[in-house]
Amino acid sequence: MDGYCERLSAGFWAEPANALTNLAFLLAAGFAAAGLRRVPGRAPADLIMLVAVLTAIGLGSFLFHTLATAWAALADTLPIALFMLGYLVVFVRRFGGLRWRLAWLAAPAFVLFAVAVGAAARTLRLPVPGLYLPALLALVLLTAWLATRRDPVLGAYRRPFAVATGLFAVSLTLRQLDMPLCHDWPLGTHFGWHLCNAAVLYLLLRTATRRGAQTGYPLPVTESR
Repeated sequence: MDGYCERLSAGFWAEPANALTNLAFLLAAGFAAAGLRRVPGRAPADLIMLVAVLTAIGLGSFLFHTLATAWAALADTLPIALFMLGYLVVFVRRFGGLRWRLAWLAAPAFVLFAVAVGAAARTLRLPVPGLYLPALLALVLLTAWLATRRDPVLGAYRRPFAVATGLFAVSLTLRQLDMPLCHDWPLGTHFGWHLCNAAVLYLLLRTATRRGAQTGYPLPVTESR
């Protein structure tokens, strides 16, 4: 499978920059895990799960950019989709205050949102980078929601989400420019997508960890039913 500017052969190390920059995801997962360990009490399962998925993102992407097979492509994309869905559920629970049984509805809601965005983009003949355009729009909506909260505690999270949203926009731009700029920049720009994305995911996890520290570890039994 050859879909990136850097790949010029079928060799294992045909995409060295794209492969090695996946270390950024593993570093982000390590720093996020360290942040959980510094929080008093027992770390919550939801954030531990997100750290594990972030680790899987790095490993899966490394496999895809080295082996370039169909199963490696699934190992690359599936953890990314799981992180998107999982983080939305965590956001709705941790920031929105909904009970878990309702917070899980954020996952199918995002799937429907992604389908609608994809259909609209195709109607307008716009390039649709998979789930990533809906993910960017979701970040914009989450940031806007935080910005409208009267609660100063919630409002304080507006800035890190705004930074994550802007950085993800840069990241997505680098992903889309990989092939168009290939003639003038043979290395491609996909490695920049990895580096920026790792920073985005770490920032989102760090912010969720801060919020979790405010809402309690673990969540009160009366609220987690």
